[in-house]
Amino acid sequence: MNVIAFFHSYKLTHFSNKVTKKTDANSLTAAQKAGVLFLGIDNPRPVNTKKPSQPYKTIRIKSNKEIECWSITKPNTKGTVILFHGYGGNKSQLIDKSDKFIAMGYNTLLVDFMGSGGSEGNTTTIGYFEAQQVKSCYDYILKTGEKNIHLFGTSMGAVAILKALNDYTISPASILIECPFGSMYKTVCARFKVMKAPTFPMAGMLVFWGGLQNGFLAFNLNPEEYAKKVSCPALLMYGEKDNRVSSEETDIIFGNIKGKKQLVTFPLAGHENYLTHYNQQWTTAVSSFLEKL
Repeated sequence: MNVIAFFHSYKLTHFSNKVTKKTDANSLTAAQKAGVLFLGIDNPRPVNTKKPSQPYKTIRIKSNKEIECWSITKPNTKGTVILFHGYGGNKSQLIDKSDKFIAMGYNTLLVDFMGSGGSEGNTTTIGYFEAQQVKSCYDYILKTGEKNIHLFGTSMGAVAILKALNDYTISPASILIECPFGSMYKTVCARFKVMKAPTFPMAGMLVFWGGLQNGFLAFNLNPEEYAKKVSCPALLMYGEKDNRVSSEETDIIFGNIKGKKQLVTFPLAGHENYLTHYNQQWTTAVSSFLEKL
């Protein structure tokens, strides 16, 4: 069981350049399924599939890894929103939300975390070391003279923002976060439940080996605790049909956030891009939140 957990945790945190799409278990032979069960599923390295329609500049920021970003600036804006993607995502998936923020009067910086898009490496730590990349992007924008900096993140991106606020001295004007999980252990358990597999003892083994392989204690990745360090205005958004993050996790994170905060839920949304089915509701919630700051 430990050997199986070792391989699965490696595949979960290491993207592959050898495959172009995630393995479809339904199309595999019995022998191939046995191999996947033992060795895990190859996750293709996330690739940016489109570019912004707005004029943009590609920049590279030195952090714990070198990361690639797209900077979109306009004259006479209200501030800058830095956008961070989720697990297995990339900055091209943030273009639609960047367009929304630009229409609201903000500059945007779209970020590829390490292992994704144009950034360095093939690994992900599902928010742990990505937190330092959040800080590096914040510092980069701060050095441009911008003082009104907002952080937006979805799923893993939201987790990385919460950890950055816990670990570093950064003071964003606000954070806007979508569906952060409560802890690394809880999110791994959720993946097992989606596959209708028992969580004990494999979920714990997966978390242990995943952290060991990547140089950190994964059981300590705990956004519920990080939320206690959030004192800036915060907007938390959640899809009520989310099978990766529970309403209980969301309520704990929201309850632990200090200061001005707002919770917005989307009744029929899962762990997905909320603009797909709740475009107007998302836009109204975000613009209203920002206008009240």
